Amino acid sequence: MIHGERTDWIPRIEHLLRHGDAVPFPPFDREAMFAASKGQSLAELLDAFDRVRGESLSRLQMLALTHDDLTRRGRHPEFGVVTLGQHLATWVAHDLGHISQIVRVMARQYSDAVGPWRAYLSLLQRV
Repeated sequence: MIHGERTDWIPRIEHLLRHGDAVPFPPFDREAMFAASKGQSLAELLDAFDRVRGESLSRLQMLALTHDDLTRRGRHPEFGVVTLGQHLATWVAHDLGHISQIVRVMARQYSDAVGPWRAYLSLLQRV
């Protein structure tokens, strides 16, 4: 998520506002985070994420986007024309996906402890 904060969410918003759909977003390197975070502790990574997310939210607020801005178009290197609203919604859905992963891992710690109630807890069902 740190890598996305640094190279995707706000940078692409600013790119879209600057270039519209005339210039595609730079491609997102889906592997860069592994090298960038190597050797860092979980605490260090959480602190870094807290800092960069705070910076992103401050920058987003400073942009003072309007409802009309949500229809502004950019160009994704794979999907083609996208809107600023779609990009922002993707940011939210992306974060919710990670929250879902965290919750699933936390809940699985209780798989045996809940006993027979596991049958009623969809979060503990193997998919």
